[in-house]
Amino acid sequence: MKDSYGRDINYLRISVTDLCNLRCKYCIPKDGIEKIDYSEVLTFEEIEQITKTFVELGVKKVRITGGEPLVRKDILNLIKKIGSISGIEDFAITTNGTLLKEYAKELKESGVNRLNISLDTLDPKKYRDITRGGDLKEVINGIEEALKLGIYPIKINVVLAKGFNDDEIEKLVNITKNNNVEIRFIELMPIGQCKEWSLGKFMPNTIVLDKVKELKEVPREDKSSPAKYYKLPNSKGKIGLISPISCKFCENCNRVRLTCDGKLKLCLHSNEELDLKTPLRRGQDIKELILNEINKKPETHNLEDGEYIGRNMVEIGG
Repeated sequence: MKDSYGRDINYLRISVTDLCNLRCKYCIPKDGIEKIDYSEVLTFEEIEQITKTFVELGVKKVRITGGEPLVRKDILNLIKKIGSISGIEDFAITTNGTLLKEYAKELKESGVNRLNISLDTLDPKKYRDITRGGDLKEVINGIEEALKLGIYPIKINVVLAKGFNDDEIEKLVNITKNNNVEIRFIELMPIGQCKEWSLGKFMPNTIVLDKVKELKEVPREDKSSPAKYYKLPNSKGKIGLISPISCKFCENCNRVRLTCDGKLKLCLHSNEELDLKTPLRRGQDIKELILNEINKKPETHNLEDGEYIGRNMVEIGG
């Protein structure tokens, strides 16, 4: 399934809920969000049906996201169903890690072969502050459990925020010395109602290379990956830099997103969405709708003019 620029669209990110057990400052506004009515949220059967359609069209990589996907009731039933779909070669989940210790074994048994875990600081007090009440120990316990089970790769996503975690960069990088994990530093993106908070704390990813001179660039195994990778000498793991603001990676973008209320998003930084839920519930074949929409995928995102998207990240999915 190719778009009008010849990019092979083979990666689907599926948000299963807009709910989360944390309230990260760059993701959820201080006063919270208006939750999507449950009747508007896709059922497990609908998610499975849409996923199968995308796989028939050429999708080989699927990632479950939220909100926090593990807070949705009976989520393992959905994960088992998607994990058993023939044609999916890479099945992952993005999580904040707080419930991972409890779910890690069953996730692996259900076919999940990759984890993306959000962790912006190694300081318990700062973690509690940025998440508005989270417990860092729960995340650490979850990561340790996943490592013990041999889930690989484990990607730990660190959103860089000026004045918050720029003093922890070296410490985070050093995790890769003895652990076969990827620490991925992500530039803070101005999204939704949290954009003002984010704009005041943005810093380019080049700060990582400035602070840790020993890092050497290594080839990317997956050219569609948004990250540039680096390693410390003789380290077990590696460092990824994802720079959607200072250095676009649109030319190799192979992904689309499905929101929990059934909207297809071709680009994270665009307000354009296609409703798949309504035609699906009317019994229409959505395959042609998807193919027509893929041709509208923009060549690149444009953040230079300050036109940021309206939806909050928790409503879109990571």
